[in-house]
Amino acid sequence: MTITKKDALTIVGLSARTSNSKGKAEKDIPQLWEKFMAENVPSRIPHKIDDTIYAIYTDYEGDHTAPYTIVIGCNVFNLDNIPEDMTVKMVPAANYTQFVAKGDLTKDAVINTWMDIWKTDLKRTYTTDIEIYGEKAMNPTNGEAEILIATE
Repeated sequence: MTITKKDALTIVGLSARTSNSKGKAEKDIPQLWEKFMAENVPSRIPHKIDDTIYAIYTDYEGDHTAPYTIVIGCNVFNLDNIPEDMTVKMVPAANYTQFVAKGDLTKDAVINTWMDIWKTDLKRTYTTDIEIYGEKAMNPTNGEAEILIATE
């Protein structure tokens, strides 16, 4: 666990409303990822800063057991010509506690890291949490994803 500050992001991508109640997120999130990849969404996002993919968890109704929104997309520098089927989320600069998911990112590496996070006593703000799939995630069956948890 490392404490880090992250600059503001403007994420454009696909979104879904879900919760961690039994069976909901474990169905909704993989479906959103499948749609994101099948439709090659990154190629349709204009003004990307780079090829990094972000999954952001935001609009929490409470803690991690309450409904929230997930957006999978890319960081952009301009909001001109955003496709109508995409969501825009502004993520303000904030302090985060950093975790790293290592292993098969397409199977259980990420969810196992989240389960560890849920067991911690972090003072979470439940504003926006971020998964970052950068260069180390290019081989998703043996990769690394950064998970940033918004903390006080």
